[in-house]
Amino acid sequence: MSGKIFYRERSKMVDGGKQPRYILVAVSDLNLKVYGQHLRMCEMKHIAESVGAELVALPRGPKHEDDDEE
Repeated sequence: MSGKIFYRERSKMVDGGKQPRYILVAVSDLNLKVYGQHLRMCEMKHIAESVGAELVALPRGPKHEDDDEE
């Protein structure tokens, strides 16, 4: 594989919504321009396969404790 494409799940997803579920975060070691920000998994897999890249899922961090205190 020549590069990596980093993505994560969108945080504001509505269950049953017909919107793309993933957001592209970063691209490493590829000469690639991406014009869409929110993508479907099948679209990302096709792009990665076409350019010979690896898809890397980024984990979600813990929620902030500060949001609950007021």
